[in-house]
This record gives sequence, C-alpha cells and structure tokens, in this order.
Amino acid sequence: MNNIYYKNTIFVWAVFFLSLSIFAQEEEITEENLFQQFQDIETPEEKLSFFFNSQDRYRETSTYDWLDLVNLYLNAAIKDDETSEIVRYKLIQSRIYYDLGDYDKSLAISKELYAEKEELDIYLKSKLLDTMDDNYGQLTMYTEQIEIRKEQKELKINDNVAFYDIYANLGMYRKAMEHYIDNVKKTIEENDFYAQAEYYNNLGDYLRLDESAPTALSHYKKAKGYIDVFMNLITRKKSEKEVESANLLKGIIEGNIGKCHVDLKQYKEAIPHLESAINTLKKYKSKELSSEITENSLAISECYLQLEDYEKATDFLSDNLETSTTKNLLRKNRLLALYYDRTEDYKNAALYLKKNIRVRDSILDNQSELRKQQLATVMGQDLAVSQTMLAEQKLALEKSRNDMMAKDRNINLVLISLLFTLVGFAGLVYAYLKSIKNQRLIAEQKYIIENSLVEKDSLLKEIHHRVKNNLQMVSSLLSLQTKNTRSKAAIEALEEGKSRVKAMALIHQKLYQNEDLSVIEMQSYIESLINSVQSVYKKGGHNINITVDAEGVELDIDRAIPFGLMLNELVSNSFKYAFPENDENGKIYIHIRKIGEKEGYFEYSDNGIGLPDDTDERANSSMGIRLMNRLANQLQTTLNIDKTAEDGVRYWFNFC
Repeated sequence: MNNIYYKNTIFVWAVFFLSLSIFAQEEEITEENLFQQFQDIETPEEKLSFFFNSQDRYRETSTYDWLDLVNLYLNAAIKDDETSEIVRYKLIQSRIYYDLGDYDKSLAISKELYAEKEELDIYLKSKLLDTMDDNYGQLTMYTEQIEIRKEQKELKINDNVAFYDIYANLGMYRKAMEHYIDNVKKTIEENDFYAQAEYYNNLGDYLRLDESAPTALSHYKKAKGYIDVFMNLITRKKSEKEVESANLLKGIIEGNIGKCHVDLKQYKEAIPHLESAINTLKKYKSKELSSEITENSLAISECYLQLEDYEKATDFLSDNLETSTTKNLLRKNRLLALYYDRTEDYKNAALYLKKNIRVRDSILDNQSELRKQQLATVMGQDLAVSQTMLAEQKLALEKSRNDMMAKDRNINLVLISLLFTLVGFAGLVYAYLKSIKNQRLIAEQKYIIENSLVEKDSLLKEIHHRVKNNLQMVSSLLSLQTKNTRSKAAIEALEEGKSRVKAMALIHQKLYQNEDLSVIEMQSYIESLINSVQSVYKKGGHNINITVDAEGVELDIDRAIPFGLMLNELVSNSFKYAFPENDENGKIYIHIRKIGEKEGYFEYSDNGIGLPDDTDERANSSMGIRLMNRLANQLQTTLNIDKTAEDGVRYWFNFC
C-alpha cells in the first residue's frame, strides 16, 4: 500500500515539474520583448533606430536595465576605440537619463556630443537636438531651448518653429493658446476624431490654467464627445495600441472635467469624473501620466475635505503620493494644512503652512528674475520670427509690384501698336460693341431669372407652410377624436398617429423657416422633435438626460422625413417602455455623423430595461417595428439592433 502511495506521489511531482518546464519555455518564447529584440540587433546604427522608434520600451523591462545594457555596449565601444559606436550609444544613454528624470545628466552627455555636431549626420543631429530641446524644457532653460529650435529650423529638421509650449510654461496661457491654434488647427483633418479630441483637450488645459473654468469645461466635454465617437466608430478598425491610447486620453479628459468642477466648487459632480480618471490611468500603468494621477488624487481629496468626509480624503491624500512638481507639492501641503485645521490639529496645520511659505519664498527668490529674462527672450524671439515673416511678405509684395509694372509697360506697347492699326481693328470694335449689347441682354435675363427664383422660393415656402398647417389640422382632428374615444387602445393608436403627423409637420416647418429650402439642420430639428414627443407623453420623459450629437449635419427632405419618423418611434418607445419605474437616471443618446460627402452613421441608445425576449416574434405584428424597417429600407439601409447589452437598447445603421 505504501509503495503504491509512494509511486503516485512521485508521478504527481514529475507531472508538476514537467508542466513548470513547459510553461517556462512558452513564457520564454512568447515574452521576447523589445529589450530582447534590441539585444538581438547586430549593428549600432540599427540599435539606435530601433530604440528611438520603440515607444513602449519600458513596459516590460525597467529603465535601469536598459541603462545597464547600454553602458555595457558603450564601455566595449570605448575599449575598442569605435568612435561611431561611442556616439550612438552615448545618444541612447542621454535619452535614457532623460526618461529617468535625471535631466542634468542627460543634458551633460548631450552637450558633449553637441560639441562635435559637425561630424554627425542629419539623423543623429535631429535626435540629439530633440533630446536637448526636451531637457532644456524640463530644466526651464527657455533661452537655450529657443536656440535649439532655431537650429532645427536652419537644418530643416523642423520648418514650423512654435513657442506655445514655452509660453504655457511661463504662465502666458492665452498667448500659448493663440499660438497653438495657429500652428495645430490647420493640421487636423475633420474626420480625425482622435486628433480633434486631443486638440480640444489642450485648449481646455490652457483655459483652465488661465482660470476660465466654465469655458474650459465646454472644450473638455467636446473633447470627450470626439473620443467617444472615435472609440465607438465601428467603420474603422483600431489596433490594440490605438485602443489603449484612446482609453488613456479619455482618462485624462475625465480628470480634466473633474478638475474644472472642483474649480467651480461643484465637488459632488467632480468626484465620479476624478475616480474614473484615476482608475483608467492606473489600469494602464503609464509612467508618463503619474503626475496626472497625482493631480487627480489631490483634486478628489480636496472634494472630500470640502464635503467633510475626512476618512476618504486621507485615502487619496497619503504620504506616498508622488509630488514631482512644485505645484503639486504646494497643493498637497495646503490640503494637509486644511485637513489638520478641520480636525483641530492646529500644530500640524501650522507646520504644513510654514512648509508652503518656505517653498514659495524659495521659488520667488530663485525664479522671479530668471522668469523675467526668459520672458523677454521669448518675446524677442517671437518678434524676430514675426519680423522675418514681414520681410518675406515685403519681398513678395515688391516682386508682385515689379511684375505689375512690367505688365503695364507691355500694355502701353500694345496700346501704341493699336493706334497705328486702328483702321484694321474697326471690325473688332464693332464686335466689342455687339458683345456689350449681348452682355446687357444677358444681365436682363439674369435679373428676370433671379426674380423668378425668388418668387419660386417664396411659393415653395408658402407650400411648406400650408402643408405644415394642414398636418397640424390633421393633428388637431386626431386630438378631437381622442377626446371622443373611450377605448384605451384606440386612444394610444391615435396619439401615436398624432406624434407621427407632428414629426412630418416639423420637417415642413423647419424648411420654410430655413433660408436653404433643400436641406434641414438636424441638431435643431431633433431637439424640437424631442420637445414635441415630450408634450405628448406628459407623465414621463422629463427627467431623462437626452444627449443629441448631430452638430453640423444637414439632410435633404427625402432623408429627413424617414429620420424624423424613425426618431419619433424610438424616442416614444423609450418614454413609454424603457423606464417603467423611475426615469431619474434615464439616459438617451442620439448620434448622427457624416462620413465623407454622402455617407453617414446613425446611432440611438438608452439605458432602460431593454427589449423583451419575444422581440423577434413581435416584429411582424408591431406596427412601430415594421414602420422603422420600412423607413430604413427607404434610406437604403438596414436597421441594426444590439440585444447583447446588459441594460438598455441600441440601434444603428449606416446610410447613403
């Protein structure tokens, strides 16, 4: 018996160790990360290119491991006196020190390479100048940073020299925003929703730092709308890296929205946004965004302090909270002083207030005069760039003037020639006079045609107005019929018919109110339609949060009427069925976006109780579903219904 037990034990352990061995081999094969790929590359030139093109190089291997490896390569190159290899490994070494936050060490290595820049090719120069630019920015050495950017322009590494980041670092947020708009807005394509989200988030940053929180909040919400559209856009496939970047950007935007609410003293509204931002940023463990996590943690701790929830405030306001910037350190000390003051620990409150006073005095003593000099340098450089542009425009204007003078001389020569050949050109004069007469006739006909078009527009508006009045009369007749009907089913049917008639009447009303009779602006139409539906369902729908995202979308009447009727059905269904018990937390999201010149995308969703299990069986008998399917056919598309969501319902389709 003991032998059998002993053999079984040996067998189990053997299987266990064999599994560990196989797992370790698989782990070794699958985890050949960027660090291992870097080691496998043979030449220093390829190693340098691979290093600078690898954005997530520290995700799986620490920065210190990279530094140790590069130091080994550098020492070997120094021992072999390989000058080319030494330059490349020192350039990588400098960048790693920058990534570690040791900007002085990184800059010292960069300056050593810069002294021999004439021997470097253009690629090495570009990477060296980029690293020096970043180091000078972190060390607030803006004068030197400007000189580096001038050199980048001279070497044609960067033709578009901008200073908006320097203006922001100097506290000139409005001027930074103006330069940012001038340099960046023209480079963003209209359908690049990710870039649009980044753009409006950065505008919000400048406005928030300039203490314009309400305006900043509107820009952040616009940025959130764009990033939501980017993440929900099913027509564009996104890589794993793009999805991660989008989630990180959304986390940053959520945090910024929360910080705006804090600035506006709306502490309860701020907490959900800040919590969402902290969870998202921690989930992806982005080292570059550690300061964002710190700022959000300080902001949420301030919310709980103001709401007198001191236990939760201390959860976020802990001693291990990283405060790498002076601004965050001052804010942390201020909040700790406020916490101790509220808890009547006045000794510690005074201690943290004194700490802040010492930090502020140190900043004022060391940076005030330097900041003035840097500001004067930046403004002078900005003036020099403006003067250069004015000089270029002046040269272009002078050239244009010379060209005009040359043309004038040529015209004079032609006129002199015409004087000598006047008789020969008598027929040309006759033709010219005749052409004038024809032009007058054309002008008169054009005037008649324009008047006719004005009359037709007026007539068309009158027709739409009368059609709207007739439809309203039909709606009134249906209302009268409702009052004289006792059957509940008949009343509901009449009310549905009345709502559909109002949706069509609203189309004609928008047409005759619009200057352009061929299209309807969908944002205002949908908002008016929702108000109309709410008036029908007076007992429900008024607490539902309805978001309409159709800004700038215009549709012709052939597509607007099916859209209106379909939205009427969807919104009515949400009001009637989606929130049977309580609609206080109800949400409806309506999104229409043009994709290209003719194609578009439509989406409707709510967070109600969702569709019943027998929806497919009811489809053939339900007039509303059959009507929506026929309207989708009229739009030459198919109505899609998402039944997999945990709550609510979602409809979408692409249309031409």
